[in-house]
Amino acid sequence: MSQIKKEDLKQEVFDLYDDYAHDRLDRREFAQRLSAYAVGGITVASLMSFLMPDYQGNIQVKPDDARIESEYITYQSPKGGGKIKALLSKPAGMGRTSGGVVVVHENRGLNPYIEDVGRRVALAGFVSIAPDALTPLGGYPGNDDEGRTMQSKRDKDEMLEDFIAAYDYLKNSKDCNGKVGVVGFCFGGGISNLMAVRLPELAASVPFYGGQPAAEDVPKIQAPLLLHYAELDTRVNAGWPAYEEALKKHDKQYTARMYEGANHGFHNDTTPRYDKAAAELAWQRTIGFFKEELA
Repeated sequence: MSQIKKEDLKQEVFDLYDDYAHDRLDRREFAQRLSAYAVGGITVASLMSFLMPDYQGNIQVKPDDARIESEYITYQSPKGGGKIKALLSKPAGMGRTSGGVVVVHENRGLNPYIEDVGRRVALAGFVSIAPDALTPLGGYPGNDDEGRTMQSKRDKDEMLEDFIAAYDYLKNSKDCNGKVGVVGFCFGGGISNLMAVRLPELAASVPFYGGQPAAEDVPKIQAPLLLHYAELDTRVNAGWPAYEEALKKHDKQYTARMYEGANHGFHNDTTPRYDKAAAELAWQRTIGFFKEELA
């Protein structure tokens, strides 16, 4: 079997994975369409395996890292009277309050990558909360395929309320200085934009390749925005011109970054869509932005 290399794959392969990851293709159709690219000794099975997330060797901040304190907590959901599970992380031995950051997952629940991002935020000096919107359905099931199916069964507006409740939890935490921002990825990027619409007191919002709010809602945004987009992400980028026009029209504070040659999901270091240079630069900019806005 030939060794698969990211640079040898055509862009259409990553576009197919994007369709699959966002429920526009089921697994069977995904495999059928991939067959056109199974050449030179590469099988469909090996292609699919290569494209799927690998959480074993890609965790940057381990759960037992002595530099942070991390634990699962629950907080009240505003819908249905239930509880939402979340990973709460902070720098070890905090002797002062710091800014808070809500970390919003993709369309598959609180998987190991997003938990890792929550710990990275804590390592940078903030208190973070990473909720699992799948809690009412039993929580992240241990694999992304099932997680994606589960999340599709939840109402998006109800999930937004759960993340807003996480903001309230963090804002009222004894470790937080009262300034809370949000960072989100894919679905979470869209939620980050919507939280900026809903929360006039939100201190900062950083959507990674997130869907844009309606133009008529842009006047409600008060938070400064740092928006990360991937050049090859034509699906999400299609909504950017109208969003930018509305942000400019209403004189909103925003910085937009476009990452050349990067795919949707470029920050997620567990899949081949990961772009190390783009991800590290985007993260450096994100932490710098939070240090400015959450101090």
